[in-house]
Amino acid sequence: MKTINIGFLGAGDIANLHAEAINQLEGANLAGLWNRTQEKARAKAKIFGCKVYATEDELLHDPEIDAVFILTNMETHCDYTIRAAKAGKHILVEKPAAASIAELQQMKSAVAQAGVFCMPVHNYIYEAGIQRTKSMIEMGQLGDITQFYMLYNIHHAHDIRARYPGVIRQILTHHSYTMLYLAGLPRTISCMKHTSDSGIAPQENVAMATLQMKNGSLSHLCASFANDDHAGDPWTCMIKVMGTKGSTRYSYRDWVINTPNGAHSQTYQCYPESIKNTATHFINKVLREGETPLSSLDDAITCQYIIEACERSVAEGIHVTF
Repeated sequence: MKTINIGFLGAGDIANLHAEAINQLEGANLAGLWNRTQEKARAKAKIFGCKVYATEDELLHDPEIDAVFILTNMETHCDYTIRAAKAGKHILVEKPAAASIAELQQMKSAVAQAGVFCMPVHNYIYEAGIQRTKSMIEMGQLGDITQFYMLYNIHHAHDIRARYPGVIRQILTHHSYTMLYLAGLPRTISCMKHTSDSGIAPQENVAMATLQMKNGSLSHLCASFANDDHAGDPWTCMIKVMGTKGSTRYSYRDWVINTPNGAHSQTYQCYPESIKNTATHFINKVLREGETPLSSLDDAITCQYIIEACERSVAEGIHVTF
């Protein structure tokens, strides 16, 4: 088995999970990383057991690197993806994959021209429970799908959420690609948002979207940084698909680790597992076997249309035809 050498652009918190996946995977090697702050790069490289690159170009043009994980802030994804593609590197790019449809189309063109693989980190769909749901839908075991729900309620302190876009871009992107994977394309979209405290972070921390799908079924997407759900059977992160013959449920609450000293009181184990599943699929299935990713840049483009439709619906108070 040929060893696949990986380089990281970015060494933030999400890099920890990708590094863990690579270091546990036979035939994969985290060769090195670059980070805007070199002090942080050196600290993370020591933990991961890899080298540090002085510049992005040094990493991108290293002939030993087979693939690049782009783990930087969203605003840089387009530039780094295009540069990595031109350098002949395969690419895993964190979500949101880019800031606009135009950027995503530029990325798609560069990747196609270079003949490399590029896979967005649409991590929820690489979970076993979501894969089982997909299989049940395709086999007709749920009958005609009538409803799709994805609910997310995890409190983020204002100083933490200030680092992110509002929940429409930060969280409903997850909801959008998961909905596309399980329920199909929307026809119309209606969205509303709310900010519970705008003193530190004015961006919305609650958003809800209701969609009618092209097949006539309905979807409801909800995202909140404003609160946890402490009620019975809490809607921490839950996905439901309901059909005329059956239904399925996926819930973060089924796998919980107490982390009282962390940013949140609990860690929901399926989140880090989904990141590791995604990295593993990219290396073993896409790079080694040439399989098409379960969710592609085309899906990322569709997701961005959904996000921008949500934003337009909020701004104009209208149903948006997709």
